[in-house]
Amino acid sequence: MEKLIAYCGLDCAECAAYKATQNNDQALREKTAAEWSQAHGFNFTPDMINCTSCRGTGVKIGHCTACEIRKCASEKNLINCGTCGDYKTCKTINDFISQVPGVANNLIQS
Repeated sequence: MEKLIAYCGLDCAECAAYKATQNNDQALREKTAAEWSQAHGFNFTPDMINCTSCRGTGVKIGHCTACEIRKCASEKNLINCGTCGDYKTCKTINDFISQVPGVANNLIQS
């Protein structure tokens, strides 16, 4: 499967919400809502599990609609944060990378 790298480096193509939306998969929405509810302490419902990727137009899942990383990169018209001149010194993206280290490789390879 081809990667669909978000501004922050996450691979949207691997996200259950993206997959459920692309395949109109209600069973995956229900499973994901239950898993994410338990993992994040927030009551996700299946109708919340829809996303077309942070870089695309259309519906975004929860936090992605208000994400500061997404907002900044979009305003700068970047492919992702790895293509930003401030990438190495940006506190926002580097704080995110420290929480989700695997995204750094996606940002560097883009």
